[in-house]
Amino acid sequence: MLVESYTHTSKAQTAPPANGFNTNNNTQLQQASVFVAGRISDHMGMLAQATYQQSSGLFGWDNSDLRYARSLSTANHTAIWGVSLNNNPSLSDVFNTSPAWQFPYTSSNLTPAAPAVPILMGGLAQQAVGLDAYTQIDSALYVEGGVYRTLSPAFLRDVNASYGGRVAGVAPYARLAYTWNLENGNLELGGLAFNARRGLTGASSAGQTVAVAGPSDSFRDMGVDASYQFLNGGDHIVTASALYLHERERLDATYASGGSSHLHDSLHAVNLDASYWYQNTWGATFGASSSDGSNDVIRYSNNGSPNTDSRMVELDWNPFGKANSWVAPFVNMRLGLQYTWYTKFAGLVHNIDGAGRNAADNDTLYLYLWMAI
Repeated sequence: MLVESYTHTSKAQTAPPANGFNTNNNTQLQQASVFVAGRISDHMGMLAQATYQQSSGLFGWDNSDLRYARSLSTANHTAIWGVSLNNNPSLSDVFNTSPAWQFPYTSSNLTPAAPAVPILMGGLAQQAVGLDAYTQIDSALYVEGGVYRTLSPAFLRDVNASYGGRVAGVAPYARLAYTWNLENGNLELGGLAFNARRGLTGASSAGQTVAVAGPSDSFRDMGVDASYQFLNGGDHIVTASALYLHERERLDATYASGGSSHLHDSLHAVNLDASYWYQNTWGATFGASSSDGSNDVIRYSNNGSPNTDSRMVELDWNPFGKANSWVAPFVNMRLGLQYTWYTKFAGLVHNIDGAGRNAADNDTLYLYLWMAI
């Protein structure tokens, strides 16, 4: 899989976003991935991804999931159950509302990113390993639960993954969802929970990121989600998704080290999106996201606000999207045009920082070509 992209921000950044790039108007091979996926045995399969990014110059591991699955049927009920070994909380989910799979499915990695989101939204992605057990009963009730632990800094360096601190003990994850299978699609409502205690990081004598002994920060995430799909087998496809997460934080480690103004903080995050596709070829998506929480003048620069609000519009063309397209399903390509605009951006004083930069200066035009064979 390849993603080639072009990124333009409304105002040039104060410094290049990565080595070898300009402060604005950048093209890059954003992603080149290889996958190992499919059946291993009658009841075991896997999806393992490794990715190269030009911005970092590194090739490392990405989302990976090894799972065992069985089916079960009785006179009145059917079920699928199994176990997943994966490296990203919510990666094992079956809905695009989960943090691991939510919209936008691709976006520029050369623009400023909101610094404040709940830890479940990628805070342990590729840094941890977890074991989840799951079941889906009558294609309706979905239940999942498991625990995660961080991997060692040495291992994460070997696979070119980041390290954000050691999780104390294990971090439990739980998921519950119910799907109503309708005549022309389905409707889903659910909830999810995650609880992690993570320590701080420091630098070794060799300059490598290592864990720091001492207390841990506690992050408790609770969320609800909903999704709808109109899939009638015809020319028109409509989907909509929503996710709300609330995070309660007890910052024993950060507060003791002088990294926060308060011992207790909180965050809220909302993600919404709706898409329309015609003949699985022409698509349009509107998305909105918002994060807010406790003001903390040490954690969030300038006015101490973590609040960020954005809107996004994406237009897509899949030239080989139809079932009878050329060499289907082996050749896949998407050309996408995405525009994001901000009304708030974390840390900006009245949306303007000390250098005169405001939230709208981070508005981003993103053009990408995605290919998979």
